[in-house]
Amino acid sequence: MKLMNTVFLSAAFCLSNACTSNWPQFRGPESNQLTKEKKLPEEWSNEKNIEWKYKLSGRGWSSPVVWGDRVFLTSAVLEDTTLQWTQSGSGERSRVNPSDAEYRWEVCCLNANTGEELWKRIAHKGTPRIPTHRDNTYASETPVTDGKRVYVYFGMTGMFAYDFDGNLVWEKDMGVYPSQKDWGVSSSPLLFKNTLYLQIDNEDHSFLVALDTESGEEQWRVPRDEKTNWSSPVIWKNKVRTELVTSGGIARSYDPGTGALLWELNLGGGRNISSPVADKEMIYLGNEKRSDGGGILFAIKAGAEGDITPQDGASASSGVAWSLPESGLSMASPLLYEGRIYIVERRGGMIYCYQAATGESVYQSINIPDAGPFWSSPWAVDGRIYCMDERGTTHVVKAGDEFKALAQHKLDDKFWASQAIANQSYFFRGVEYLYCVRD
Repeated sequence: MKLMNTVFLSAAFCLSNACTSNWPQFRGPESNQLTKEKKLPEEWSNEKNIEWKYKLSGRGWSSPVVWGDRVFLTSAVLEDTTLQWTQSGSGERSRVNPSDAEYRWEVCCLNANTGEELWKRIAHKGTPRIPTHRDNTYASETPVTDGKRVYVYFGMTGMFAYDFDGNLVWEKDMGVYPSQKDWGVSSSPLLFKNTLYLQIDNEDHSFLVALDTESGEEQWRVPRDEKTNWSSPVIWKNKVRTELVTSGGIARSYDPGTGALLWELNLGGGRNISSPVADKEMIYLGNEKRSDGGGILFAIKAGAEGDITPQDGASASSGVAWSLPESGLSMASPLLYEGRIYIVERRGGMIYCYQAATGESVYQSINIPDAGPFWSSPWAVDGRIYCMDERGTTHVVKAGDEFKALAQHKLDDKFWASQAIANQSYFFRGVEYLYCVRD
């Protein structure tokens, strides 16, 4: 490989229409970290199968998205980078997000073949409108694209639409609202049939809103009796109808065209960060366990109506097929693959596996050897489950009824963002670099 500016390049790679695929939003086309890609790399390291890497400016837990030969990503960049560090009494330095400093909120477009920067735009420049936690960032929401434009939501900083040449098409101020304990926000926008959906849950004025992709004009808005949540909404195309599903203290389903409420489910406390996964029969969701409850994984039936919360300690209801306490659900969203649900925990490197149809435990609380905390969502390819811990090690586990660790692949960076999979490649966002891994 050769050095070109800050991008490490290998030989040029030509993408044909046959092998080009898209990863247009958080967790991919179906919001479940699954791909139809073939010939993906089966191993990688700092020295092996790194096609290119792009030096990142600023901070962001947003994931990259890919359309054709373009990769889009976002960052919040401190103008004075010396303000980004704090030092403990022991001398250790940690990153912070000062709320009284100047930032640039950037949108960047790269060539997926080479990592070359095609354009970078500053969506906004100024001080943040709300504080955020040191472990969060001011660019934690993943953008979404329809192949014509890329739509970028920077939380309380606003919503921005750019064409593929980097021209600003429209922008919209969604308001400023405080978050729980000043932890900030992270819910990513969702795109379906020329409509953008934003779940804006906060401490003062929560709501779900639908925007027209062409103009940014509001199509409908419904209030939500919720406080701050961090999960992203999903579209559920089930055997009965198409639904817009949100998680939170209460999970709710809406008609995507009108915002009419279809069903709701009290999740029993906890903190909501992970997003749902679904098949034609059921959708699976829940909250992380906290002191006030949570940790329950629910399976909701297609066609549910009204309040479907199980009563009097029951595990099921007219709309809930089963529920499972102590599920291990945490920060990372669950993975649904070949009839099983896989969950990874942010503490202890744990993995859990359940039968999707019944909630029966396949295995629980297995500590993957040498695994660190999991923040990014797991994914599956060809009978293997991939779990990337925050220390940059991807742990490969055999899919199926028996736990078996198969391999480890290590990159020297810190990873909280979920990956993108397209063009026979993995795109991993770390703290220091965006990596393209390709055979």
